Amino acid sequence: MKRFVLGALAFLGFACLTAAVGTKLFLVPQLRVVPLDLDITSVATTVPADGQAGNRFPATIFDRCSIRGKEAKTLQAHLTQQRRSRIVEPSDRRQATVQSAQTVRIDRIRADGKESDPTMAKGGEERTCGDALLNATIDRVSVNRRTSVPNGAVNSIQTEATPDGGKPGDVSVVAKREGFQYKFGFNVKKRDYLYYDLTTRQDTRAKFVDEKTIDGVKTYHFVTEVPETDLSTLETPQGNAALGTMLTMPARWWGISGKGVKPGDKIAMHRYASSTRHVWVEPKTGTIVDGREDQKQYFKSPDQTEDVPGPVREFTMPALQGTFQWSPETSKEQAARAQKYMNQLRFGQDLLPLILGGVGAVLLLLWALGTYLTRGSKKDAGPDDTPTTVEPAMGEVPDDRPAPAWREESPWRPEEAPGASTGVTTTGSVPIIVADPAAPTTQFPSTYPPLGDQPPVDPNAPTTAVPVDDEAHWHYNQHGQYVADHEDPPQPGEGR
Repeated sequence: MKRFVLGALAFLGFACLTAAVGTKLFLVPQLRVVPLDLDITSVATTVPADGQAGNRFPATIFDRCSIRGKEAKTLQAHLTQQRRSRIVEPSDRRQATVQSAQTVRIDRIRADGKESDPTMAKGGEERTCGDALLNATIDRVSVNRRTSVPNGAVNSIQTEATPDGGKPGDVSVVAKREGFQYKFGFNVKKRDYLYYDLTTRQDTRAKFVDEKTIDGVKTYHFVTEVPETDLSTLETPQGNAALGTMLTMPARWWGISGKGVKPGDKIAMHRYASSTRHVWVEPKTGTIVDGREDQKQYFKSPDQTEDVPGPVREFTMPALQGTFQWSPETSKEQAARAQKYMNQLRFGQDLLPLILGGVGAVLLLLWALGTYLTRGSKKDAGPDDTPTTVEPAMGEVPDDRPAPAWREESPWRPEEAPGASTGVTTTGSVPIIVADPAAPTTQFPSTYPPLGDQPPVDPNAPTTAVPVDDEAHWHYNQHGQYVADHEDPPQPGEGR
């Protein structure tokens, strides 16, 4: 039982130490991947760029209904950007495909001093120029689960609703990318990273700025500048410029006047976009905890040569201008998610190996102590603790020892002597004759005088040395006497 217990202690101790090492080599890499149950909903609203509170209409948008009017107009508005990102197929242990559906909705507008709350048409219903939906896209990208870098398997942007009986690919365009977007990689450093901008469909460089603690989570602040991009040049499923990115109207409608410009001149304007994006990233897990985007979209002439009149070259009109800040609820949820991921990594990387290593060390110490005490007890055992072997008495043969050869070869059998009992017992393999006291006895003739009739021994009588033959061979004769080979057995009445 002691050996079993000691063996179990040693086995479990080494097993715990092996598991402690294995968790860092095998378990932690499995935790440091993009989770396949990722499902994040983020909400950002427009806020005053100068930080002034109380401004209920901090954004400016182009009035789409003014296209039918006499002049172009803009509206003061409050906007909400909502995005849901989740994992879809194809996803496996190596890659994760993220699908992110994003909408920009008009919450309220103010025009000519009047406020109103636009409504959004339901799916399948016709939308008007006053609909609350300002923009909608569905982005799909596959990333390496270990690095969070796009792997090129899936890269598409859906810009229109899927028609009945159609497929998402029919209304999507390929959008190759290399930068992070919905999540950074693990172990983020204080250096530049590529970051993909969905609006202009290009990789930009995110630069480290500083550190900031958000809801108890330390984050790295990165800033990326998206350069001015002509949105009319972006690919569409139909091969034409996207709706609302190119607009040709008379100069009077645009409100352009001046040297070289006539009111009725048709002037083509393109929609451009640029932005400054701020992201706060938890460095260990790469989780984006907070975000802010200063977005600018505007109409301007694509021709900036000297052949174009100055008033046209210098003209711009806001199409969408505002600062989108993540809501406090979204930031709080992201901070909690980052903390959960950090706790999982800390448990697998630090706590679990420490626990397993400590348990393994204790078990091995108990095994070593038990082994030492067991060996010490054997060395200190006294005479009473040592098993003894009882030697057989003279003339006896132990049970596991064969009888002497002379007993097998001798023709003389004590049990065959006259008057011997027929009852025989054995000790080992040697028979013991048990005499029957009621049996008659037979007297053998003998010339030896009785013991009491022997003459006294004269101590002064001379003695005669009997020569000993060293070369003689001794044996037992048929009478059970031990004699030399050349010596005759003693005759009755003779002493030996």
